Amino acid sequence: MQSSSAFGVDADGLISLPAEPPLQAEYHGLLDDLRATLSDPLGPSLHSLYLYGSVARGTARAYVSDLDLCLILQHPAAPQPLRHLENLHQALQARHPLVAKIDFDIGHLAQVLAAENRHSWGYWLKHHCRCLWGHDLRQRFAPFRPSREIAWAVNGDFQRVLDDYAERIEGERQPAEILRLQREAARKLLRATNLLRSEQEPSWPHSLDQHVRLFVQRYPDMALPIAEFRQTAEARTLANAGFSSRLRQMTQWMTEECIQPRARN
Repeated sequence: MQSSSAFGVDADGLISLPAEPPLQAEYHGLLDDLRATLSDPLGPSLHSLYLYGSVARGTARAYVSDLDLCLILQHPAAPQPLRHLENLHQALQARHPLVAKIDFDIGHLAQVLAAENRHSWGYWLKHHCRCLWGHDLRQRFAPFRPSREIAWAVNGDFQRVLDDYAERIEGERQPAEILRLQREAARKLLRATNLLRSEQEPSWPHSLDQHVRLFVQRYPDMALPIAEFRQTAEARTLANAGFSSRLRQMTQWMTEECIQPRARN
């Protein structure tokens, strides 16, 4: 039986499965178009299509939230079919300004089912996605237990990704684009804090607030800097000057802490 103080897990200590509330009515037309467009027989053979993020959770904000999708193909796609998918992607974005951006994560069946990808693709489909079309691969995976292995499989690329965000923010001149990049970078950083969990930690964060909660429990002296990134993750105005420098500093601190974590009781 799991401790009552743990969060994000069920009574057996397994990571909670996502709820599937009714999809918001304003997104029905977009999702219908999506299913029809991505099952186009002229494109790569689609095995299944999954939705994750705020639209999947029923908490999306029109003209603000992104649309996040996993496309699982029957076979690895060659360059030409991938270009065709990108053209479909661009056309969908142009037709549906209701979402700020459409993101595709593309994999193929053998890749998703490979044993070495169980903690990345398997975990992600099981615990973050809802199936929109095709044969639901989530049934192939049992619920996962919290582990650093999963955290690393999902966010182990944080240093490269966050350094790239810092560089793009510094080179961007459009305020709206800077704001989008700052928000995305902050969300990536907050989720990557789960890499610093202890091996014995029974909880598993799902929301950004839960990531902050778990991080501050382990690193109370970092409560102030992480609060800035939590605020930026959903900000509607640009962060204070020097955000990219603070992002680089936090990324470096996390990298060093991952290599040699401070001793904990």
